[in-house]
Amino acid sequence: MPVLSIIACKMFEDELAHVLSSDRELEQLIVVESRDSFGLLRKLKSDNCLPGTVPLDRVPFLLGNRHGSGFMTIAKPLLKLPFFRKIHEKMELKAAHRVKVVVNPLRLGLHDDLDLLKSEVYGKIREMAAFSDGILLFYCSCGEAFESLEEDFSGFDCPLYCLKDGNGEVVADCISAALGGNAVYDETMYVCRGTGALYFTPMWASSWKQMGDERKKSRNFNDNFLKDPRYSRVVKIDTGLSYNPDFHTNIRDFARTFDMEIVEVKGSAELAEKSYRAAKKGVIQHILE
Repeated sequence: MPVLSIIACKMFEDELAHVLSSDRELEQLIVVESRDSFGLLRKLKSDNCLPGTVPLDRVPFLLGNRHGSGFMTIAKPLLKLPFFRKIHEKMELKAAHRVKVVVNPLRLGLHDDLDLLKSEVYGKIREMAAFSDGILLFYCSCGEAFESLEEDFSGFDCPLYCLKDGNGEVVADCISAALGGNAVYDETMYVCRGTGALYFTPMWASSWKQMGDERKKSRNFNDNFLKDPRYSRVVKIDTGLSYNPDFHTNIRDFARTFDMEIVEVKGSAELAEKSYRAAKKGVIQHILE
């Protein structure tokens, strides 16, 4: 059975929980065990989705032998017979359409150092490729940290998939993903022209205090920067997902703290859904080739 691995920014917890818990055709779901996976596991559990959890080095053991070595040892002589060979081929074809997914959420704050972000993600790609038939990056352009991804992994045996919009472009960041793509992001920014605006998804809204504590020197969470009168709007992006019941409260607290007006816009998880489905289809095709 094909294995799709997902290397994910923690900011995509909601979208990941949504697409994974909605996938009723998954053969197996494994979440890499770490302190960065607790939030995702909690949200999956709230959707009655209970994945396996192990450290990264134990994932191949939990995946098991894809073909079942004991069964194949017994069945191998029978495959010489046309009847049993046809049954085996049908079983193999059916198995190729049942996907196993392994998710590895990475920590917040990697974006503070784009070289570190690139190094961490590239390292996980190489490590997880050993047991994967394809890897989906739940990351975006991220300040062009991954602009040379295709070149760096050209000739790589394990296909890589990215979050892309309807124009086939890798999305600029998680805000662009929540809005539906780069073009929609540009349109939204145009509407907010003439005044500085900060864009918050539910995950951003629930994480800004934590990130502020961890990133005291970061321009994005420097109080003087945020209190600059040119920044007077916080854009609340409703993705339609309900994993963060305190979304409105978090936005209100942020707006009050930095004296900003709240502007609400409609977002969705559609881009994440389509990218996930495309990656699943890709690993199935990769196995059948």
